Amino acid sequence: MKMKKITAFLMTAVLTMGLAGCGGETAPAAATEQEPATEQTESSAEAESSAEAEPSGGSVELTVTTTFAGEDSNAQNYKDAVAAWESKTGNTVSDTSATSDETFKTRIITDFETGSEPDVLFFFNGADANDFVNAGKVVSIDDIRAEYPDFASNMNDELIAASPADGKKYAVPVNGYWEAMFVNTEVLDAAGVEMPGADYTWDQFLSDCQDIKDAGYAPIAAALGNIPHYWWEFAIFNQQTPDNHLDIPGSSDDATGKQWVAGLEDIRELYQRGYFPDNTLSATDDETFAMFTDGKAAFLLDGSWKVGGIVGSCQSDPDDPSTLDADKLSHFDVTYFSGKGNRKTTDLIGGLSMGYYITTKAWEDPDKREAAVSFVSHMTSDEVVPIFAQHTASALKNAPTVDESQFNALQIKAMDMMSGVTSLTGAVQDLFNGDCRVSTFDGMPDIVAGNVSAADAVQEGVDTYQDSLE
Repeated sequence: MKMKKITAFLMTAVLTMGLAGCGGETAPAAATEQEPATEQTESSAEAESSAEAEPSGGSVELTVTTTFAGEDSNAQNYKDAVAAWESKTGNTVSDTSATSDETFKTRIITDFETGSEPDVLFFFNGADANDFVNAGKVVSIDDIRAEYPDFASNMNDELIAASPADGKKYAVPVNGYWEAMFVNTEVLDAAGVEMPGADYTWDQFLSDCQDIKDAGYAPIAAALGNIPHYWWEFAIFNQQTPDNHLDIPGSSDDATGKQWVAGLEDIRELYQRGYFPDNTLSATDDETFAMFTDGKAAFLLDGSWKVGGIVGSCQSDPDDPSTLDADKLSHFDVTYFSGKGNRKTTDLIGGLSMGYYITTKAWEDPDKREAAVSFVSHMTSDEVVPIFAQHTASALKNAPTVDESQFNALQIKAMDMMSGVTSLTGAVQDLFNGDCRVSTFDGMPDIVAGNVSAADAVQEGVDTYQDSLE
């Protein structure tokens, strides 16, 4: 039986900041992915036992809000983990989880403002949490450890993101994300193009796109008028390095601003060459994703959450893994986005963008304090985290060995790809969020069509960003 060691995606890599995947535009998996069979070690069992604080006396009800809902591939895993904790402790969870989107984020902020926040919250650990962090509505990991020294002791502290609001760490992570390029190899074969590898360059990508177009296929599946996020991020990253990708320009003509402009101009070049679908400015993301899974487009730039959607498209019943067409799935692969300049092809966007917070309201309740610590310790234990992380990222110190036979072919390809990653860098668009992005996100059709200059669009966004700081 073949076994594989799942790492935390380069545990020694320095993640400048754990950020939400590309603007909070969550694209949950269309099908629940198979759970890996974990091999529990004595040390991991001891870690969980020592970290969890058992409530003393009586049943406690915790209100918990997460994003494990709807079509999120971990929704059922979350329900199972909660049920196990309830059975173990005798406590109960009042679940108010919802699918992550901008409405969800607004609801969370409003709940904190009105005193209706949950006891435990699974939420973004970047700028989206600044309001309730600044208001003192959540408890830092250090403060929790002052009373419970083993809290999150199974985590690599270097991979736990600090809040941009005050530099303290609040959210204990479970699973992270990566962004990379999915490939329909059936289209590549038809066009006589080889599968890209770790040394794939921008010039090679342009050449391959032309060959694919000449063969009668769309080289790139993307809806630039709907979800340009991933192309925006990587096109800019291609002008930079992991060391400066999270810089925000002061203007469109400073060093960083010029890099942003150059990135947008690369997207415009791709559009003008006809490498996107003919309807890329009017199509929805779902429509262009269907082009990719139906064998009409070769490349799809997206996040780790898209693995589930691709697998689901290869099942006769998207909700039933037993209906998987393994032969169809074998035509899908995932690789690194073509590198340009000083960015290595193997430098990816990714990180540990979310985690569990314990709110001050729960912490100041003697009964709920212990229950909240116990709950978060259980949900972030060595046994539970791998079930959620699967082929993505975690911050565990001791990544467990898993049975590779429990994963589908695309998940295994993702693990193999990630074993060659040289760095993971957060998404800069999550710092440059909200109205700041309108001119370059909503305005992408005008930019690529040449109606608005990339420099003017970047400057408009920068001006909005500067206004938001005042």
